[in-house]
Amino acid sequence: MWLPRLTRFEKARIIGARALQLAMGARPLLDLSEVREKDFVRIAREELVRGVLPFTIVRRLPSGVRELIPVPLLIESERKLFGGVEL
Repeated sequence: MWLPRLTRFEKARIIGARALQLAMGARPLLDLSEVREKDFVRIAREELVRGVLPFTIVRRLPSGVRELIPVPLLIESERKLFGGVEL
């Protein structure tokens, strides 16, 4: 069974990958007028916190089984269990 939250390494990987996508010309998934700073990393962090990124995490269990977990599901469970998303 998977952890009901993103690890700090997964968060860093997701934010870095999304910031790179934004720098290469991808459209933001949220309204930029709602974001204070227009830095790619800040936009990527805000997209992650709001749970709008359509990414999937692949976790390998010790038994060798691969689990595919959507990021919005992890963000939602982290909010329910811990009261918010810590970055």
